Amino acid sequence: MMKSFATAARIVALLMFIAGPAAAQPAYPSRPIRLITPYPPGGGTTVVARILSQKLTEAWGQQVLVDNRPGGNTIIGTEAAAKAPPDGYTLVMEVSTFAIVPSLVPAPYDPVKDFAPIANVAKSDYVMVVHPSVTASNLQEFIALAKTRPGQFNYGSTGTGGVQHLAGESLNIVAGIKMQHIPYKGSGQLLPELVGGQIQVSFQVPITAIPYIKSGKLKALAIGGDQRLPALPQVPTFAEAGLPGFEVNTWFGILAPAGTPRAIVDKLSAEFAKILATPDTTQKLDALGSSPFYSTPEKFAEIIKADVAKYAKIIKTAGIQGEVEK
Repeated sequence: MMKSFATAARIVALLMFIAGPAAAQPAYPSRPIRLITPYPPGGGTTVVARILSQKLTEAWGQQVLVDNRPGGNTIIGTEAAAKAPPDGYTLVMEVSTFAIVPSLVPAPYDPVKDFAPIANVAKSDYVMVVHPSVTASNLQEFIALAKTRPGQFNYGSTGTGGVQHLAGESLNIVAGIKMQHIPYKGSGQLLPELVGGQIQVSFQVPITAIPYIKSGKLKALAIGGDQRLPALPQVPTFAEAGLPGFEVNTWFGILAPAGTPRAIVDKLSAEFAKILATPDTTQKLDALGSSPFYSTPEKFAEIIKADVAKYAKIIKTAGIQGEVEK
């Protein structure tokens, strides 16, 4: 009996020794979290990242630090996130361009295999705008006019391979027209040329386009989402304007390196869902021309896979060639 008792005691002691380190590990998060954005400071992605990082800091009592890592068509910051330890302390905020870049230029990561999607957090629908010199008053009139003037309408984007660029190429394909793409290094260069009439067409986020639309300096032909914008109730969606299934928008999403424990992914995703449901967050996103857009990790993964396939097809069909930014 004594021998059996001693053996049992040793087993219990061994189990406690093994379980000790695991039980002693602090609950997540126990230290600051880094949220990478692969864009320069001041842009829309950084603003959304700061809104959410502040809310997450308040909710968890651990600092969430926004880390801007621009360059190389977003590759520099995105690669840094992919190669970070999968422990939940390095996250990355991406937009739809995340699903485009690997089909455009060589990228040292796979957007599907090398990341653990956490949640979509916001969405911005683009508005198609034209210079007032374009005589069309609606989308169908523009398409008819463009068919009579192939190659004579120039559309601007903030860079080759971005959502704006691919939106124009998609419209070329589905509408059977031929607009010429003119890339710029940001909206600061593009907008003066658009308002001045040097280019005639562009796809812009609402916060950028609305002041020019309301002042009459630009005309809005269609909204890229599935419903009209409260700020532009007179502007139809592309579906309402005669192009069902045609959408132009960008999502904002949070990801972690592949291999991040599922418990951490779920905890982060649930917290972002709570944050996006607060009126304060909604108001701040609305002020940017965006809206809360939450999806679960599984749904976000589906969106990424679908977008990778969609944009790869557009790039191939349009014969778009990309170059890595220096």
